[in-house]
Amino acid sequence: MDSDLSLEFLRVVEQAAIACAHTMGQGDRHRSDQVAVEAMRREMDSVAIDGTIVIGEGERDEAPMLYIGEKVGLANARAGGGADRGFPQVDIAVDPLEGTNLCATGSPDAIAVLAASTRNGLLHAPDLYMEKLVVGPSSKDVVELDAPVADNLQAIARRLDRRVQDLVVIVLDRERHAQLIADIRATGARIRLISDGDLSAGIAAAVAGSGVHAVMGTGGAPEGVLAAAAMRCLNGEILARLVVSKPEHEERCHAMGIRDTRRVYRSTDLASGDSIIFAASGVTDGALMRGVRFFGDGIRTSSLVMQTRPHRVRFIDSIHVDSRPDVKVRF
Repeated sequence: MDSDLSLEFLRVVEQAAIACAHTMGQGDRHRSDQVAVEAMRREMDSVAIDGTIVIGEGERDEAPMLYIGEKVGLANARAGGGADRGFPQVDIAVDPLEGTNLCATGSPDAIAVLAASTRNGLLHAPDLYMEKLVVGPSSKDVVELDAPVADNLQAIARRLDRRVQDLVVIVLDRERHAQLIADIRATGARIRLISDGDLSAGIAAAVAGSGVHAVMGTGGAPEGVLAAAAMRCLNGEILARLVVSKPEHEERCHAMGIRDTRRVYRSTDLASGDSIIFAASGVTDGALMRGVRFFGDGIRTSSLVMQTRPHRVRFIDSIHVDSRPDVKVRF
């Protein structure tokens, strides 16, 4: 993939973030998600790619756009749904609004996000739960998904040269995590419980200075693939395993080409592409990105754009200026 595509994908997530930010705090999570999807899909067709959605809003009969298998990008827009092979072939994972409840309630850490890879570079993950452990670069070689919680936290503390009691672990506030929460508390480590948004939490865990040292627990598998793409860019790590508890879960895995349902994945398994681009824009304020801000003369967005080739991480603050000739740009 051309590295210039990173700025094209930035534009896509910015427009999705702006669209759903207009609905922030209005209490309608479905509306928030709908406008984000529509804006992302519309903007995607202006990107110079021959793209395929591999993680999106579901199967075609469940989602009218950004569904798994949908063709997107300028190649397909020009060809009327066909394929213009003059454009790079790109696989894309999207979450137009990660944290629909967060946006609907005006809570922190809602983001618009996508990851792109060279063809066949992102796992086609079924819409199931996934056990996850996300850590930053210093700790990625000393943790194991099946290790006791205390052992993993002690290993992280040693690598960071601090006490276990100084660590902060993010966990989704769910009943299924009751034992996990008890185990973390028994070590003396601190917990930040979140209602939604384990993807943005995972990104924070891999950024030094964020105040987050690990993310533990079970969340969505599609979000796990997006997190893996971010880890490839940030040198962090995600250890993950699908939660397959019913025969229909196993059938779903097989339909997506997954045979070993007990496999423990790492970031290079979930996002294996040679070239990865990850882009996210804040919808509401978060640890790494501010939310969308509207003012009289325009709109301000805060975004994170990363890639593996060249290896680059950019925090981007954009002002989308109104077209009037007397508009003032504000610092």
